[in-house]
Amino acid sequence: MPADPRAVLTRPAPAPEVTVAYGSHPDQVADLRRPAGPGPAGRLLVVVHGGFWRAEYDRTHTGPLAAALAALGHPVAQLEYRRTGQPDGGWPHTLTDVLAGVAALPALAADALPGLVPPGPPILIGHSAGGQLALYAAAHAPQAVGGVLALAPVADLAEAYRLDLDAGAVAALLGGGPDDVPDRYRTSDPRSLVPARARTVVMHGTEDRQVPLSISRRYVAATAAAGTPATLVELQGCEHFGLIDPESAAWPQVTAALRSLLDDH
Repeated sequence: MPADPRAVLTRPAPAPEVTVAYGSHPDQVADLRRPAGPGPAGRLLVVVHGGFWRAEYDRTHTGPLAAALAALGHPVAQLEYRRTGQPDGGWPHTLTDVLAGVAALPALAADALPGLVPPGPPILIGHSAGGQLALYAAAHAPQAVGGVLALAPVADLAEAYRLDLDAGAVAALLGGGPDDVPDRYRTSDPRSLVPARARTVVMHGTEDRQVPLSISRRYVAATAAAGTPATLVELQGCEHFGLIDPESAAWPQVTAALRSLLDDH
């Protein structure tokens, strides 16, 4: 039988070196991993996990991804944030937590991993709902973001609401639909937050059943129309979870896209 693509969500990974707090709430934390290898450390990578912003999904399922990125020679931070279905989750705290974490992590990581975090803003790697959050952070704090690798991002919240992705996930995040809370969509929907203000690569599998490829196509078309085109990489035969699985056939293309972002800096 073919392997279950969701297996990566529960696959064991080495424990992080340390967990740091960027705020007072228990979910305002990030797990840090030191870069492997004897050479100079690469750029800080901040992983923003997905799970449709819901409380039942946390940063632990990105352990295999984070460990593989650290093995490439990068310090890695797995960012946590408040999520829907828990006190203070959803609008606005889910979004503002990510902004606060991204801003604070370079200094926190440099203190926790002395000599292993080069100066400069981090590259954000966001998957699914985490892709939306990474694009949101880059739009609202471009000086704090060195680039975005968006993996199957929910990059068009209005369309995701119309499609009722994950049975009302967008409405749970923002408190309603575009007609109910239009200001919230204007400030949080990546498709509304163009022109893009950070170098962005979007990757999406053609067989994705959780977040349709059309979502990324719409977002990238919007960035092109605004004069700041993002790069779209469509992965033939890839589903939603292969993008965060270092054992998947898609992984070499993910690392190639990351190198292209890093080469631009």
